Amino acid sequence: MSEVRIVRFGDLDQRTAQTPGMRRRAAIDRASVGSEKLWVGVVTVDPATRTGAHHHGDCDSVVCVTEGSISIRWGARLENRAEAGPGDFIYIPARLVHQEINESDSMPVSSIVVRSGDNVVENVTSEQLADSERSR
Repeated sequence: MSEVRIVRFGDLDQRTAQTPGMRRRAAIDRASVGSEKLWVGVVTVDPATRTGAHHHGDCDSVVCVTEGSISIRWGARLENRAEAGPGDFIYIPARLVHQEINESDSMPVSSIVVRSGDNVVENVTSEQLADSERSR
């Protein structure tokens, strides 16, 4: 039987795939509501923090920044950069290697993330970035 489900803020689940430098907490996923086509969660990047480079496999992602300002780098060598603040939406295509940077010394960055599929996280090492550079 289909029904509306409410996931309370206090019930967000941090037992989801993680990347160094950020904290993901799942709201909507297979475990919480049985969703097989969507992952939605809250992500926090602490002040003065640079996340590890990563991508989300075959999943597209949308990030809505709710608090603070974030710099995002992307590309095989993280050679591109853009800034986003509260109310801005960021679209991240499947398999795009990216990194978030919170340059504030005092304010965390909070966002709501919507991902097609599950919370696929493929962390990328500096060696993998270097290999990508060498193969160009």
